[in-house]
Amino acid sequence: MPKATLTRRGRVVAAACVVGGLLALAAGGRALDAVVLPGVVALVAGYVQLARVDDPEMRRVPPPDGFVGERGEVRIELRPATAGASGTYLAAIADDTDDGLEGPDAPIRASIGEGPVTYRVRYLQRGERRLGPARVTATDVFGLFDREVVVDDVDAVTAYPACHPIPAEFRRELYADDAVGVSRRREEFDRLREYARGDALRDVHWPTTAKRDEIVVKEFAAETRRGRVSIGGATAGEREGADALASAAASLALALLDDGVPIDLTLPAGSVSVRPGPQGRRAVLELAAVTGPGGVAVDDADVAVIADADGARYRVGNRTVSVEDLRASGGDGEPGAEMSPETTSPAPTEPEVNWR
Repeated sequence: MPKATLTRRGRVVAAACVVGGLLALAAGGRALDAVVLPGVVALVAGYVQLARVDDPEMRRVPPPDGFVGERGEVRIELRPATAGASGTYLAAIADDTDDGLEGPDAPIRASIGEGPVTYRVRYLQRGERRLGPARVTATDVFGLFDREVVVDDVDAVTAYPACHPIPAEFRRELYADDAVGVSRRREEFDRLREYARGDALRDVHWPTTAKRDEIVVKEFAAETRRGRVSIGGATAGEREGADALASAAASLALALLDDGVPIDLTLPAGSVSVRPGPQGRRAVLELAAVTGPGGVAVDDADVAVIADADGARYRVGNRTVSVEDLRASGGDGEPGAEMSPETTSPAPTEPEVNWR
């Protein structure tokens, strides 16, 4: 158990008591009562208070997984590990986070034992991000002593890559041959259901959501008769290329799933075969969150995603279009994004990739 140590304020009070005691010896006993005794009482009381404080047990509730740029709330519950120990005391809590998260700039001041402590984090980098361990620095009521305890409790939260809309004409060209006779505009409403992580914001049914305490989304009639689209991606080895690959691959995969198209996604970190729905979206996002640089066999893929430090490109057959050009050509559902000589360029020389 760590020992209580004097704070800066405590050292000042202790020094004042020493000086006051010396002056009292020279000036008389009255000075001892007026200066020294209150300081000594405060020091003793502060030390005894911290001596009775037990090392805390900690329970951290991490925020939900989210996209890069989003924020989430972390909740920390601290309580004494031993029954009967002093359960309420002042403390400063510093919860360590890795470089992929942005947390508080300073420790959080709180009264331990009176309720949970919360703070917000911002997702800066994709991947599995770490929360903890936490440093709990208890102080006495006068602020004269403190005692630091490191609670070796670690949790994780997954940050998904940033995803962007994919123009409708580009998406439809990938499965148009298999979509004959199937509505391409998702107009056939089926039912309402509870929101699940990964559902598109455009599917939220706001009138029903406003009447309930939960988010409700629209679900459309099954469109899974459309053919499966395979997506494969690789990088030239740079970390920047891995981020661009994850964002481009996840954006296209989620857009196709929203259209009701099953997909096969293969990235350096692995592969998933999913159907439209919340579980499929989550599987795509989790794979994209952890994928790193590397190469995979994409010769047989319907869409190859090639990424390097300059960005990512989609390659379909013998045509290639950059992700940035595709985004600039039109938003979701807007015309003008169909791959054509006017919107694409001849396939550039691809970087050296170790295709497996």
